[in-house]
Amino acid sequence: MPIYEYRCNVCNEDFEKLVFGNREVFCPQCSSNNVKKKMSAFGMSGVDKPFAGSSSAGCTSCSKGSCSSCK
Repeated sequence: MPIYEYRCNVCNEDFEKLVFGNREVFCPQCSSNNVKKKMSAFGMSGVDKPFAGSSSAGCTSCSKGSCSSCK
């Protein structure tokens, strides 16, 4: 069930809403339906290893940023 972030174009309220299908979204502050979906970053917890292409503390066994001997 997706939770989306929105910004109201009338009162500038930022809010999150659980949306099912193509239901119309209303601002909880002013009840306007003149809202815009925001681009949101998602978070992940419990990840042990960095994702490919992400920066890390670096490799401790060589001078490269990452290699096969890095863990």
